[in-house]
Amino acid sequence: MTVSQRIDQPTRAAGPVSSHTEWDPLEEVVVGRAADASLDAAHDLDDLARRLEAEGVRVRRPDAVDPTRAYATADWQARGVSASAPRDAVVVIGSELIETPLPWRGRYFDTDAYRTLFLEYFRAGACWTAAPRPDLKDALYEAPSGEWLGSAPAFVVNETEPVLAASDVVRCGRDVFALRSPVSNRAGIEWLRRHLGDALRVHEIETSRPIDARLDEILLPLAPGKLLVRADVIDGSRLPAPLRSWHRLSAPAPEAGAATRRAAALAHGVLGLDDRRVLVEASRSSLIEALRGWGFEAIPARLRTEASVGGSLRRATLDVRRSGELASYF
Repeated sequence: MTVSQRIDQPTRAAGPVSSHTEWDPLEEVVVGRAADASLDAAHDLDDLARRLEAEGVRVRRPDAVDPTRAYATADWQARGVSASAPRDAVVVIGSELIETPLPWRGRYFDTDAYRTLFLEYFRAGACWTAAPRPDLKDALYEAPSGEWLGSAPAFVVNETEPVLAASDVVRCGRDVFALRSPVSNRAGIEWLRRHLGDALRVHEIETSRPIDARLDEILLPLAPGKLLVRADVIDGSRLPAPLRSWHRLSAPAPEAGAATRRAAALAHGVLGLDDRRVLVEASRSSLIEALRGWGFEAIPARLRTEASVGGSLRRATLDVRRSGELASYF
């Protein structure tokens, strides 16, 4: 059976993994672990898990493995990092778990902590794919320069081989959107496009200026026709044609004194529970107020150590099942 045929199957026939959008009612989610990162981060993720359970969502957790072990390839050595941001490493499209080719050497074995869960989902009928694992040789990385100079990422990947952070991908049914970022290249986006085949349309998002951010930090669909954006980097006229008619909700800037440089760079970090309820980092009072003004039920959730857990509520989680069938929204 081809990828296109699997995507076109009815949702409930797809098994335990089924998620087509960012806003269908959330039924099951994976919440990362950060025991090795900091006590605060571990407590925050435990609290997030309980908060989601209180909203009626089934919560799964990765294995408590030691992600900091050292390892090496023929070309480089690295030490692992916390398994706190599953959304960076995996995207769920329909009934398929897709491990994306991450560009960080320290996250080469990022999904090891999730292997027990993924085997369970696979044995229950889910599709499970891993993109070709990249070599991550020195030639892939460039120092920020030229168009990236003002955004100050740690590095910028070129087109040597496909790399893609899953948090640079968002889903709207038959349309999928991806960002060329410092850690995701066009070869990675093209790999995803070819893998998904004709069943889905993969569109590239352009920003008005280079920025060190993942797509879900600057653009996130909250409901059909409603798009949360960072207006300082998202130019409506440059959006892919399907999104130009959607109402853009401009996210207010983070409050002064946001914990870290990374946190201060984020305009939003929300997780949709359905098309009217969203979890929002509790310190972002202006965003909570704005979302409520737009008709959403904004539910505060504490994530004080954002840099330790991937940057946002969404990146600290992976939705594996949302009710709803594959549809076209454009």
